[in-house]
Amino acid sequence: MDYRQKRKLSFLTIGLIFLLSGVEYAVILPTIWRYLQLLEAPPYFLGLGLSAFSFSGLLFGPVFGHWSDKTRTTKNIILFSNVFEIVGNVMYFMEYSKWLLLSSRLVAGIGAGAGSSIFGFLTLTTFPDERARVFAAVMACRQAGLLIGPAFNIFLRLCDFKLGPFVVNKYTSPGLFMCGMWVLMQFAVMVLYWDIPPLDSFPEQHMPLREVRGEEDEPLMSLEDENRAAAEDSYGSANPEQTETQLSSELPPSPPDSPSLDPSDPFENFSASQGEAHVLSLSVEFLREEVVVLLTAQFITLFNQTALETMVTPLTQKYFGFGELGNSVMYSLCGVEVIAGFFLVRWLSRVLEDRVVLAVGLLICSGACVWCLIFLANPQGGFAFELIEFIIGVFLQLLGLPFVAVSQVSLFSKVTAEKTQGFSQGVRRSVGGLATILGPLWAGGLIGNLYVMLGMMMLLLTLIMIMMVLSYEKLVEPPRVEHAQDSENGA
Repeated sequence: MDYRQKRKLSFLTIGLIFLLSGVEYAVILPTIWRYLQLLEAPPYFLGLGLSAFSFSGLLFGPVFGHWSDKTRTTKNIILFSNVFEIVGNVMYFMEYSKWLLLSSRLVAGIGAGAGSSIFGFLTLTTFPDERARVFAAVMACRQAGLLIGPAFNIFLRLCDFKLGPFVVNKYTSPGLFMCGMWVLMQFAVMVLYWDIPPLDSFPEQHMPLREVRGEEDEPLMSLEDENRAAAEDSYGSANPEQTETQLSSELPPSPPDSPSLDPSDPFENFSASQGEAHVLSLSVEFLREEVVVLLTAQFITLFNQTALETMVTPLTQKYFGFGELGNSVMYSLCGVEVIAGFFLVRWLSRVLEDRVVLAVGLLICSGACVWCLIFLANPQGGFAFELIEFIIGVFLQLLGLPFVAVSQVSLFSKVTAEKTQGFSQGVRRSVGGLATILGPLWAGGLIGNLYVMLGMMMLLLTLIMIMMVLSYEKLVEPPRVEHAQDSENGA
């Protein structure tokens, strides 16, 4: 089996993992509130249960990411993290107490932390110009899981039998079902997933996917040959730093150097034996202007998204009388729109820069927030008019989400050091996890005062728009081949 086939099978497995994570969210969310009531839990346990999953993912994302950076493997990490998903769902199924249910979501959330390792793997095994399309496809898989997940509840709600001492009903069956699905996923990972080496570990002339990229590689190959010849001519000269830079694009990557990094990258001169320097480098890495902007965009968009998700159900019940069926239809339609949005972004990423896609997404989200402030904070005009206002507001919000989500992940992978992508993606996902915890808490306390809730969301969007305008020139991928050429000319 050649490199390309292993790569496709690994990407397929990653898509299945994200699909399953979406299914899990979709089958548990509709029943967890009634399940908690059955266990005589107070109302605040709903917020705790939903936040627990994100909280443990927030903590363990950087841990798994650092693990993958050190070992340069992800298969064992995925297999290990899936064990937590299996155990957590078994605990959810047992119906012992509200504390066990809360603990089950904490345990299952640890498994979600492997997403940082997965995004690090995708970064190292994709070319920069295709990365946004790959990320869009992976994210669309999770949205597909959210879309088809409610369909499983159709038969899960019919469960009513005993399995040994345990009762299987419409509240406990999601845990048993997801346990079985994650066990099957373990076998899929063992058979289909491959720890393929990063693309930059191959010399350019032996690049396993060069034929896929076609003529785009020809200029790079030509420049590569020129740099190689120049390096050979200057070998042994009095300027060893120039020689090292010229050879960097030819030799397999070593820990100190990576041809994709910016010359000011704090990781470039890193030595594995310098622990204190490593900590300092990490600090500098995440304090760079462009990194701060992208992490802020990650936090604000997820904060606003989860806040609006929290607001939607009470709003539809209050103004439109939506019940379980109405909300299910609404969420299904929302899922269709989001999936279509991800594929639109996948297509646009071929012709637009990531920062342009990000700017478009933020403009759409800002427009959606303004619309909600004007028309949804205090709806007027009767049922039909209010429903149209609501549909337009939700449509605009969901339209902007894929633009921001895909572009900021793709850009983040390009402006951070490749050899620490696992840890970097873990930090990014932890920031997002913090947003998914705080967003529902903020919105839950302000359901009755939408002007304050939406006003804060608009303020945050204005902040990130200003930050992006000021840092727009830096939101680009550092040069790869030009790096070596510039060093040669400078010498």
